[in-house]
Amino acid sequence: MVINMKSVLLQPSYLPWIGVFGMIDITDVFIFYDDVQFVQKSWQQRNKIKLQNDPIWLTVPILKKFGQNVNEAKINNSINWTKKHWNSIYHAYNKAPYFDNYSKEISQIYNTDWDYLCDLNIHVIKILSELLMLDKPKFMKSSDIKDIEGKKTDRILDILNSLNIDESIGGPAAKDYIEPVKFKNNNIKLYWYEFIHPVYPQIGGDFIPYLSVIDLLFNTGEKARDYLKEGYKDSLKLDSIFNGGL
Repeated sequence: MVINMKSVLLQPSYLPWIGVFGMIDITDVFIFYDDVQFVQKSWQQRNKIKLQNDPIWLTVPILKKFGQNVNEAKINNSINWTKKHWNSIYHAYNKAPYFDNYSKEISQIYNTDWDYLCDLNIHVIKILSELLMLDKPKFMKSSDIKDIEGKKTDRILDILNSLNIDESIGGPAAKDYIEPVKFKNNNIKLYWYEFIHPVYPQIGGDFIPYLSVIDLLFNTGEKARDYLKEGYKDSLKLDSIFNGGL
C-alpha cells in the first residue's frame, strides 16, 4: 500500500488566524519556512484581536537588521511588549465565555523570556494546536534540513524531495510565486488550500473575521475545532480534491 505524505511549507507567524490551523489539521508534515527573509510589519511579527468592538494590532518589536532571515530576527526586549500584549488580550477577552479555559496556557507565553521571534511563533503555534485539539502533524523547521539548494520553487522542491513528500498544500498567496509545472515534473501533487471563514459567536458587537485564532478559542471553547473544520470542509475535501491536483 502506498502512503501519500501531505505537507505544508509556511512561514511561522505570530498568533495566526484560524486558516493556518486548518492547514495544520489536514497535513502530515508541517514545515516552518524559517530561513527566508524576514519582512517588517508582516504577519511574521503581528496579528489582530478584537478589543471594544474594533480590531487592534499586537506587534512584536524587532531589532532592525537589513536582510535578516525569519530565524535571525531578534526581539527588542527593551520594550515591555509582553505585558502590553497580555494586558490587551485580557481586557479584550476576560468576559468571553471560555476565557478561563485557556487563559492560563496563553498567559504563560507572556511570562516567558523570548530572544528570537521564530522561537516565539513556533511555540505559540504548537500550544494553540494543542488547545484546538488538532490532529497534529510532524512539525519541522526548514533550517534544520541540510544541503538545500535553489531559489523559490526549486528550493521548495528540494526541501520536499529531501523528505520524500509527494503531496504539497499551498495557500492562495503562494500562487504568486509557485511554478506548478515544476511540481508535476517532480511527481509531487500540488493542491491549493482555500479557507472559507466561518461566522461564530463573538463578543463585542458585529462579527469581525480574520482575527487571531485566540478569538475563536475564547469565544467558542471546545467547539472551536468544529468551526475550524467548517472553514475548509467545502474547499478542501481530502477524499475528493486530493484525487485531483496536477
